[in-house]
Amino acid sequence: MDPTGAAPLGLRETKKRETRQLISDRATGLFIEQGFEHTTIAEIADAARVAKKTVTNYFPRKEDLALDHQEEFVVALAGTVDAREPGEAPLSALRRAFLAAVAAQDPVAGFAGPAFTRMIADSPTLTSCLRGLHDRREDALAEALARATAASPEDITPRTAAALLGGVHRVLFTRIQELTLAGRTNPEIAELLGQEAPRAFDLLAPALAEYGRG
Repeated sequence: MDPTGAAPLGLRETKKRETRQLISDRATGLFIEQGFEHTTIAEIADAARVAKKTVTNYFPRKEDLALDHQEEFVVALAGTVDAREPGEAPLSALRRAFLAAVAAQDPVAGFAGPAFTRMIADSPTLTSCLRGLHDRREDALAEALARATAASPEDITPRTAAALLGGVHRVLFTRIQELTLAGRTNPEIAELLGQEAPRAFDLLAPALAEYGRG
């Protein structure tokens, strides 16, 4: 019995998850070794010992193989706002959550390691895809802020606040990437971001310290 109370996975679902993870792992290894642009779906299928169609069934786009936590990334900020403590401002909740992610050296926050980070930096396709994920994350955050403030669909305020909050997260994500590529270790980066991130969030306090607190 699962101590969480969740129903155990059936054999078929377990096998599907194992296959998906195997394909993702083999693809990542090839991307790092050969570069994203130079790796084919056929090579990934051969490495995972599955058919090409199996690869595309699990991962419709090649980018999905490299950036395997896209939805988690996109909904992270909105989820933090939705789950914040009663009376807590979104700015405060997002700051707290980001600092916790830094302390945990969370890959979704940018702590992906030098090889993976270099793979993204060297690929125009993945760099563009990452920009799109930041945009989608900001859109999701704007929707969460609109819910939190009961804003009308025409109100520009949630979108403006999301742009500011999303912009800080984008800068800090990029900062982690830059430090990783400069040869800093994850513990070194976490220590530095623990000092830098509060200063970045403090810049938004005059405008957003009380926004959405109600």
